[in-house]
Amino acid sequence: MAKTVFDVLKDRINDDISSAQSFLAAGSPKEYASYREVVGLIRGLEASKSYVEDLSRNYMEDDND
Repeated sequence: MAKTVFDVLKDRINDDISSAQSFLAAGSPKEYASYREVVGLIRGLEASKSYVEDLSRNYMEDDND
């Protein structure tokens, strides 16, 4: 099955989440403000991924009708 634009977006978002998580795991944020910024980024990316998944599901359902 060919990748859809939704798959490409989810893959990119997952890559960005992994990168941010690795940054946190390495102890890279040196101050609390930086830590909060990265945690907020992860939260936003997770929400974005959820929106893309919902949109993909709705698109596929409409395509089947």
